[in-house]
Amino acid sequence: QLDLPSSPRWLAVRNIPFGWLLRRVDAIVHHGGAGTTAQAARAGKPSVVVPFFGDQFFWGQRLHRAGGGPRPIPRRALTSERLVSAIDEALHDPRSAERAAFLGAQVRAETGLSTAVRLIEAAFLG
Repeated sequence: QLDLPSSPRWLAVRNIPFGWLLRRVDAIVHHGGAGTTAQAARAGKPSVVVPFFGDQFFWGQRLHRAGGGPRPIPRRALTSERLVSAIDEALHDPRSAERAAFLGAQVRAETGLSTAVRLIEAAFLG
């Protein structure tokens, strides 16, 4: 149950489709989970990843290396200064937006399912 006061600066929602939302923002701050990272990369917007558990560290590094945003900031190393600096880089470094847009185009052009079927058929059906 979301019971937050209203504000002109933010909006609390229960559920919203990431595919719709992430195309409409300039940058994304998230935890680096596999699904969120995939949606952020697909949107082609720079991401600031703040991992705190499990595979989030891996996906944050992968996204950074692929050009999807600044270096991840592990939760235990998070400070307001580091977060502001990373968001500033994501929003104002023109190369950041260009690299993220390029990554988004690559992800959207992926034909993962048909590629997987082709590889499986080749491996098992010769």
